Amino acid sequence: MRKMIMDDGFQAYLTEGADFVGEPGIPSLLDLNNTETPRSLIAFDKCKSAENHRQYVHFYIHDYRFYSLLSSTRRYLDILKMFDGVISPDPTILIGQSRCLQETNTYFNRAIGFFLQKNGIPVIPNVRWGDESTFDFAFLGIPKHQIVSISSHGCVMGDISTKNKVRECFCKGLPIMLNELEPEKVIVYGTMPDNVFGPYLSKVHFVRFASEIENYHAKKEDKINGQRNI
Repeated sequence: MRKMIMDDGFQAYLTEGADFVGEPGIPSLLDLNNTETPRSLIAFDKCKSAENHRQYVHFYIHDYRFYSLLSSTRRYLDILKMFDGVISPDPTILIGQSRCLQETNTYFNRAIGFFLQKNGIPVIPNVRWGDESTFDFAFLGIPKHQIVSISSHGCVMGDISTKNKVRECFCKGLPIMLNELEPEKVIVYGTMPDNVFGPYLSKVHFVRFASEIENYHAKKEDKINGQRNI
């Protein structure tokens, strides 16, 4: 029978020995300071076939593409140990979603990150928030003054005057995250428009990595330009 995520109490073994913080009981990541700025990033669903292991594995992909990690984390340890490190999983937090589901997705972000750390894998905390109602738990369990990672993909495009709720929530949460965690460095997966990130560029060191969509369009444009020059 197919193993489901609730079959063993939502993988209770993930948080054995962890400290839990806040009203929802979010597991705390270990304060190890053993991460570094990634040389490059690779999506979880591509790491099995990767030849280059000098990368950090990320989960900025559709949730169904890493569900197997959430339900069977142990079986991926040997694969993930081959890489420089991992950015903790990014289960979706939807605006307007039930709070208990938002807290659950935050829980799994930290629980899996903690378990990977215990097994010797360097983990950069992924930080994900939703609307203002998530700000009291979205940053729990992440040590201060470390490298953290966020994704702006699908969050910050469009005119700043546009009434885009996702963009609005991202922009409201960004300074709160920076104030709460005081990160040494912020990895950004996706675009960094000046009208969103500009006010913070002199205060925090950001390191941007293009998303898969950006890379796809860049390669497509290069191909078109190459054909024009023939």
